[in-house]
Amino acid sequence: MTSMNATSTAVSTLAADALILGFDGDVTSHDLLDESVRVAIAEAATALEASAKVGSTVVLPGTGVEAKRVVVVGIGDGSEGALREAAGAAARAIGTRPTTVVVALPAADDAAASAIAEGAVLGAYSFNAYKSDDVVAAYHGPDWLIAGASDAAITRARILAGAVAGARDLVNTPPLDMFPGAVAEIAQSYGAAHGVEVEVWEPQRLADEGFGGILAVGMGSSRLPRLVKVEWAPEGASQHVAIIGKGITFDTGGISLKPSKSMETMKSDMSGSAAVLHTVLAAAKAELPVKVTGWLCMAENMPSGTAQRPSDVIRIYGGKTVEVLNTDAEGRLVMADGLARAVEDNPDVVLDIATLTGAQGVALGTRTAGVMGDDDIRTEVVDAAGAADEPFWPMPLPDHLREGIKSKVADLQNMGDPNGGGMLTAGVFLQEFVGDTPWAHLDIARPAFNEGSPWGSTPAGATGFGVRTLFRFLEERAGR
Repeated sequence: MTSMNATSTAVSTLAADALILGFDGDVTSHDLLDESVRVAIAEAATALEASAKVGSTVVLPGTGVEAKRVVVVGIGDGSEGALREAAGAAARAIGTRPTTVVVALPAADDAAASAIAEGAVLGAYSFNAYKSDDVVAAYHGPDWLIAGASDAAITRARILAGAVAGARDLVNTPPLDMFPGAVAEIAQSYGAAHGVEVEVWEPQRLADEGFGGILAVGMGSSRLPRLVKVEWAPEGASQHVAIIGKGITFDTGGISLKPSKSMETMKSDMSGSAAVLHTVLAAAKAELPVKVTGWLCMAENMPSGTAQRPSDVIRIYGGKTVEVLNTDAEGRLVMADGLARAVEDNPDVVLDIATLTGAQGVALGTRTAGVMGDDDIRTEVVDAAGAADEPFWPMPLPDHLREGIKSKVADLQNMGDPNGGGMLTAGVFLQEFVGDTPWAHLDIARPAFNEGSPWGSTPAGATGFGVRTLFRFLEERAGR
């Protein structure tokens, strides 16, 4: 990943490809920005109708400063979230493959400075691994100099930006190369590098131990499923949080085949597991004093002569049976296995995160995720999301929807009431596998993958949504 460092040098004297400054009706002052330079830039920015709207940018030539260009970006109310989004938007106006960029947005504290650094790096994110141009493919971004930031702010920004970018990379990688076995190998490599314990359930072990959901979903592919346990377990941890991630590396819908247009973004169906893996790694890098166990439920959902069929009955880990009515409602099957296994270890709380239902986008749109579960844990997730500036909306789990998932031939069926409430029904289904363990379910179906234009610190393609919320949740738990 690109480098990130603090600087205490006067920003107008730093040789750079770009200097990023804030605008809130005037170019914002900064301890490392000479007032006469600020006034001159403000006059030019005002002449070009600079706006305080978050992410609105004006680009000026580097007159009076050593930088080649000055990017003036609207910072709105100057809040932590606004600064993150402003830095991300400005990062896309810094020129083609710059080598050094200085960011001098106003930060009142370490949290704001960290958000600025994180936003800049993530706003400039690009996935170039498959470009044929060697120069483009080899470019990993500029050296970022964050004016006036503390070492603590930079350290936190490095960890979070690295985690979000890492999750994006996994999801953006084509499914030809990112399949269940590949994810398991990547997790093992990362685990060895960062002191995280990794355990992999190969197909035979999945069968021997009764992981019927993961096996059923993955049996139609020649690239067989995996369950991957990733654990950060520091000495003296007073809390244990388990996080389960949906990891469908590609989803055709199986025998209940999706329309071809709906498959184009289905490499994103592993976004939950990508978020879980990199959240656990971030907890280890930050040395959070909380035990975190991540479960990556990996399968490729393909149609073939060995694929599961509508009307099959499968046995989930722990013994409950499920009648499969639609093989495109596969995420809840792999997640059921993961949840049932995770609660065996008696964690203090269990979260699951998944691109689970199209109904999530219908209900909440493309940028807001849904969270369901026990009231206290749901509120805890919403609070963490608010602090991390990731929009999650609390949703109910109505008791009447349980009638819709009763099966005539099994304990449950994987589809419910056809008249609506699909996101909630999926949550009700998952609740059947957590017992009495405090739990919340995060449905990130649409926010996980941006099919539109970039905005703020969010690029087109994989977004890494949920990583910041999960990390903040762990930070709060670590402080208990």
